[in-house]
Amino acid sequence: MYTLITVLIFIICVLLVLIVLVQNSKGGGLASNFQASTQVMGVRKTADFLEKATWTLAGALLVLSIMGSAFIPRGEAGIRGSILQEQIQNVPDPTQIPAFPAPTAEETPTATQDSAE
Repeated sequence: MYTLITVLIFIICVLLVLIVLVQNSKGGGLASNFQASTQVMGVRKTADFLEKATWTLAGALLVLSIMGSAFIPRGEAGIRGSILQEQIQNVPDPTQIPAFPAPTAEETPTATQDSAE
């Protein structure tokens, strides 16, 4: 489901970019290219269509983005926590002094043992 939503978001983004590029900043846009009198749609209807298409695609992009965030695959890492969070918790503290084991009485060399050898 997440892949489908992602593909739809990509398609809507491409369509939205194309529709915005077709529009003219002063309202002419696509209608200015068709000045013939045998036009099916008038200048105003073309501008209305482009504006409605822009708002519709923007709304669909918003809805699909929210739905996409709800369907993000979480897998096992989502249940037991983030792998990155586990790595952060397992990092040793660099300011901590390492604790070496204290030597036992058997391991400590004495002066008499060294001189005997």
